Amino acid sequence: MRVLTFALSLSLPLSLAAQTQPAPPKSEVVQYRATSDNVKYVFGVAPPVARLHPGSILEANSLDCFGNAIKKPGDTLALTKGDNPLTGPFFIDGAEPGDTLVVHILDLQVDSNQGIGAFAPGFGALNETNYTPMLHSPLPEKIWFYPIDHASNTATFQALDSNYKVKIPLHPFLGCIGVAPANGEARSSIVPAEFGGNMDAPEVSAGNTLYLPVNVSGALFYFGDGHAAMGEGEIAGTAIEVPMKARLQFDLVKGKHTNWPRFENEKEIMAAGIYRPVDDAVRIAFTELVAWIHADYGLSELDAYELLSEVGKIHLTEMVDPNYVVIASVEKKYLPNKTKK
Repeated sequence: MRVLTFALSLSLPLSLAAQTQPAPPKSEVVQYRATSDNVKYVFGVAPPVARLHPGSILEANSLDCFGNAIKKPGDTLALTKGDNPLTGPFFIDGAEPGDTLVVHILDLQVDSNQGIGAFAPGFGALNETNYTPMLHSPLPEKIWFYPIDHASNTATFQALDSNYKVKIPLHPFLGCIGVAPANGEARSSIVPAEFGGNMDAPEVSAGNTLYLPVNVSGALFYFGDGHAAMGEGEIAGTAIEVPMKARLQFDLVKGKHTNWPRFENEKEIMAAGIYRPVDDAVRIAFTELVAWIHADYGLSELDAYELLSEVGKIHLTEMVDPNYVVIASVEKKYLPNKTKK
């Protein structure tokens, strides 16, 4: 386990990695089981369900966004207790405001043989909502069931109004992942913001590393809202919603604070922009990426800005929540070697 912890720490930007607290000699594994009786529905300060150290590995599960309440045709959304039940919070020893929490996503496994998609009145990108009122009636509640074939790693879409079927490749990721917000706030599990939250970002998948700001003592980490697959924008309001088994490892960067969630893997660095309107979310994401390149790769801010104009990428992860989420990215092959600090 020493080798694994060391290898994962190399994925940190150099200026962050240099400050990461060393992991214990042998990585501790903490197991936790989430149920409908112990999940939460807000990101905020709450008694922790377990404590972890930098270097610890968490093996835990999450319920689907409906709390596993929708099981068969005829079930309705009225059976759900709330949206996006969260597993946690987990207290990370040594984490204090001003630090950065590093989450290595080691493995995610769909914990069900079916997924669920739905839309509800007042929710969705093409539906009447509180933010986009219209004179026509809201679209009616609809629920789709997606059989999951673990052997072929696919889910099957079955149209409700015809016999059409099509298989969809699985890409498991966590729609909700984050920490307690700053300033004593408690934010609904449907909200994405600076603390992470309901980002619905496919980047929260195995092999990627996520950086989150620490706003309170212990960080108070939560996750949930497993997705088997999702289209760009999550336009109807849901992905293929599933329970999930997660294996996560934590590191801690002392004295360095990230303003917004960031992601990294061997090939790319990525920054989240989370706000409304969507153009402001884009500006946040690219501003964060410019700052990251300047701080860790040595380019001036204006050179980084110009370079991103030529090789940067961006995609919309969702446009249905109270804030929209975009991810800006750049491949590392276009960047200079990291500066040594």
